[in-house]
Amino acid sequence: VAFTDRLESIRHFTGNHDGGFMLGCSYGNALRLNPDDTTRAILRDGAAALATRYVPELGMIRSWDHKPYICPVIIDNMMNLELLSWAAKNGGDPKLREIAVSHADHTLKNHFRPDGTAYHIIDYDPKTGWMRAIYGGQGADVRTAWARGQAWALYGFTMMHRETKKAEYLEKAVAVAVAVMAQPNMPADKVPYWDFGVKPGDSTPRDASTAAVMASALVELSQSVGGEKGAKFLEFARAQMLSLSSPAYLAEAGTNGGFLLAHSTGHLPVGGEIDVPLNYADYYFLEALLRYRSLVDGSGRKSFGGVR
Repeated sequence: VAFTDRLESIRHFTGNHDGGFMLGCSYGNALRLNPDDTTRAILRDGAAALATRYVPELGMIRSWDHKPYICPVIIDNMMNLELLSWAAKNGGDPKLREIAVSHADHTLKNHFRPDGTAYHIIDYDPKTGWMRAIYGGQGADVRTAWARGQAWALYGFTMMHRETKKAEYLEKAVAVAVAVMAQPNMPADKVPYWDFGVKPGDSTPRDASTAAVMASALVELSQSVGGEKGAKFLEFARAQMLSLSSPAYLAEAGTNGGFLLAHSTGHLPVGGEIDVPLNYADYYFLEALLRYRSLVDGSGRKSFGGVR
């Protein structure tokens, strides 16, 4: 509770697109565990603040404001749309849902390569709506698939299908899942290297956070799809969770700075957070485990965004 309360000061934060991560993951779970009007108000404020970054001419939410970009949109931004959808259903402006859907629609149209993988950064001209440039961002190259970016895409469209029931979102989530699972450089333990285009090897950094986000998304997607394909998604997620739960990634108590998982990669191209623990790796690992357990015991665990 104390750690969550420290974040109340950012309920009106408009400096970037990460309100869904910062408030949804914290106060969203606080609401799930202890429904409270104060928490609901903080989440609504966070959604309203995030919506100020919406560029109507583009129909998308601007991710950052810094150079060299004019109006950058990153695939990570899909993760923040759940906060908007929740707020629209819980006392916030109904237009917040329209913003979320518009952003998802434009991302679906523009953000993917022919092979089904997602770009990291697209920079737009907000006056014309044209795509000015595509950047590799945290990936190895604009032509390669940054691993965690694929996980954000998979999770984001799975979530947006849950929120809207739009068939095209489910189709995109399935397409991303199939493309990522079939990557030739996917390691046997299903914990990806930091970019699917880099040369595999013992010294090539892994990204446990990618596996954690993927596993959580695949558990939900397996239930949305059902049948043989859904079973394959669930089995892949189970294999990832087993790997992350093994001594190869799960740190011993009292080590790893208090984090659960080792061997994540944040931003390798700039030398940032290489082979380290990351808080979002731990978060989505725990979420994946909770989602999987809810299937096993039939509890139907709920989050602020709906049944998970």
